[in-house]
Amino acid sequence: MAFEPPPRLVRALGETPGGADTDDWLRSLPGLVDEAVAGLGLTVERVQVPGGRSSLVVLVRRADGTPAVLKLVPPRSRPASERAALAHWGGLGAVRLLDAAAADGVLLIERLQRDVSVRSLPEAKSMLEAAGTLRRLWVAPPDGHRFETVAERTGRQAEAMRACADPEVTPLVDAALAARAELLADAPEDRLLHGTFRQSKVLAAERVPWLAVGPDPVVGECAFDLARLVRDRVEDLIATPSGAAVTRRRVKRLAESLDVEQERLRGWTLFRAVESGVRALRVGRDQDAELLLEFAGWL
Repeated sequence: MAFEPPPRLVRALGETPGGADTDDWLRSLPGLVDEAVAGLGLTVERVQVPGGRSSLVVLVRRADGTPAVLKLVPPRSRPASERAALAHWGGLGAVRLLDAAAADGVLLIERLQRDVSVRSLPEAKSMLEAAGTLRRLWVAPPDGHRFETVAERTGRQAEAMRACADPEVTPLVDAALAARAELLADAPEDRLLHGTFRQSKVLAAERVPWLAVGPDPVVGECAFDLARLVRDRVEDLIATPSGAAVTRRRVKRLAESLDVEQERLRGWTLFRAVESGVRALRVGRDQDAELLLEFAGWL
């Protein structure tokens, strides 16, 4: 299958560590798609554009004509972890895995309405539906799991944050790192988490109204997962004169609706916003960094 990887995917992968391995994966994509299509007996319809930021998304049909989605995921994006999480959820709250035995880096999943996410709903309704979907994903991890933990993931992120040389950002970094240390010292019961949950990750489906896609699963406390949802539509929050007050109310409402401690949700929201802001600075996305760090300052 001859094609060029979508620019969005190439750009996003270029902003994250990977170097030569990522370049090699991008160059090998046409061959990897051909192998997966032949091995799984699929018919290709088209490559999804703009597609995802961490995987190639191909719309396909199975041998019986059932529509499906073929995902090709680079090793740096932990495809085995995504497959294991989808298998454990078994279609409850998340997209259903259709072939658990596919080759490494290949995921065959049910097709959802990729152009319709809960983000298309009015804000209050979108938050309600997103939160309800997230609640269904919070289950006990399987025995002997090999998922990354919140402590491990945020530990790597903390190291990168400490390397930030911008003195204007240092107070926020210090506050975020202090919040992380306090939160990890007394963490609640572990759950399997989506890991990168936001409104755009919840798509319309046929068997149920909404299902989550694209997890980067992690095991830890629920407040960590919910924290990313707090800052959804951050550009709208920043543009609102009462954005800081709206943010604090959002933290309170989400914490209460999902039985999460409000102060723990605030702490993880701070850490994740600062981490994302510092990462945006590092790759030259200055406008995104400004929005994220201003948001973090409200917390």
